[in-house]
Amino acid sequence: MKFKSLGITLFFIGATATSHAQAVNNCGFKIPPKSLKTNFSSIYEARDIVNTMLDTIKWKENFRLQEQNGINNAYATIIRDQRYIVYDNNFLENVDNYAATKWASISIMAHEMGHHYYNHVVSAKGSTVPKEIEADAFSGYVMNRLGATLAQSVAAMEKIGSDKQSATHPAKRDRLDAIRKGWDMGNADRGITRDNGGTGGTGNTTTNPTTDPTWIGLSMQSNKNETVYLSDDGKKYQAAEIKVGETFVFKFEIYNYGWLRLPYFNGYRTFKLMHGKDYAIIMNRRTKNWTLVEVPD
Repeated sequence: MKFKSLGITLFFIGATATSHAQAVNNCGFKIPPKSLKTNFSSIYEARDIVNTMLDTIKWKENFRLQEQNGINNAYATIIRDQRYIVYDNNFLENVDNYAATKWASISIMAHEMGHHYYNHVVSAKGSTVPKEIEADAFSGYVMNRLGATLAQSVAAMEKIGSDKQSATHPAKRDRLDAIRKGWDMGNADRGITRDNGGTGGTGNTTTNPTTDPTWIGLSMQSNKNETVYLSDDGKKYQAAEIKVGETFVFKFEIYNYGWLRLPYFNGYRTFKLMHGKDYAIIMNRRTKNWTLVEVPD
């Protein structure tokens, strides 16, 4: 690195491997295998995710993002009196693939945001067990407010957390407990009680659009069932059938918005949909093309 910095670290490079165990880093975290997928591909996507987090919890950002491939790490730090979250996008992709969910990398970024939120990086002590627990709880809270299930919120820690506590980081059991408590705090702020049967499951809090503002309502003014195309990332679209007289209720997983693609005279037209909104798809009688109208509250 070109500079010296004091950082609060969730993951740190310096892996050691044995013939009988998966490689782990100096913080005791398992190093995920390399992925051939590209989901968390650039600082622009990272910026979009962070902005969504900030909007969700109504917090004004006090840090910058810096992409640094090859460090196999993600951490919060101060560089020349400026707060940063430094991350390796390849590492985040690997974690997503290993945990089988894109929420894994988002929970890591939320954890690092927590270090800045609680001013952990201004201390000369670096990482400590209490700081990590507090940042883990913050991650759980933010994940809840983004619409992640409990299982999605703990996915990264479940896969790469160390079973044993170190001098600077808690054991996986304690970290998972902190994430769950933070997630429950998100429910409490919305007046929702988690019901998972005591199993640590996903609960039943994301199935009722009247109590969860992250859902979207989509209806179509047609005399027959119609098929539209929806995308969480603007790249891959899935067909969705909207039935006559029914509202199609859904939400996008990662951002608080997504994309709708409708047939148009020259191919397709793409619209941006926001969480907490209802939309109607209607036929423009002049152009004979489908168009989108937001339904007022």
